[in-house]
Amino acid sequence: MSSVAPRHLKARKTPRQARATATVDAIFEATVQLLVADGPHRLTTTRVAERAGVSVGTMYQYFPHKQALLYALNARYLDVLSEKIEATCHAHHGAPLDAMIDALIETYWNAKTERADVTRALYRTAVELDNEALIESFAARVDAATLAMFASASDAKERDLASVNLTLVTVIFGTVRNAFERNLPPPAVEALRGQLAWMCRAYLAATGVR
Repeated sequence: MSSVAPRHLKARKTPRQARATATVDAIFEATVQLLVADGPHRLTTTRVAERAGVSVGTMYQYFPHKQALLYALNARYLDVLSEKIEATCHAHHGAPLDAMIDALIETYWNAKTERADVTRALYRTAVELDNEALIESFAARVDAATLAMFASASDAKERDLASVNLTLVTVIFGTVRNAFERNLPPPAVEALRGQLAWMCRAYLAATGVR
């Protein structure tokens, strides 16, 4: 992410060579495994180092403490999520609005559920972090990508697309997160996805965007 981490949560250094990148990747994966297995309260940098197969000293070269590690892990998660949304938006430039809505819902839903245990674990860590800068950076990237996509729609009319875009993104992301947190069964999830798409289409029609 392009956001600037709070001073107390900054990583000590960023990996630049392939070996260093592999080391940090192993640290992140070990952190995820421990979070899923035991939750954030039992997570320690020592346990992460042991699981990752690195020394505690190597661990501290990158992350001075547990909170800095969790901040970096959340930053990576949001960066990957941003890239998926941006790719979807780019791929659907010039498409009809309905196709854009369907693609955005599918992308966000799949991103949240492809490793559902990891998503839940990261939600639990986020409440303990000063992650305002991360959320602002993520929102700025998403808003820019979705607004450009909707503005290119083959059936869009000239309206206040910024407000429409903000509403659609808020409704879609909020609905998906709520459904995810409630751990709905598959039939309820599929029904909700259909209702969400219908609601977004009805909103577009009501606003006169199409």
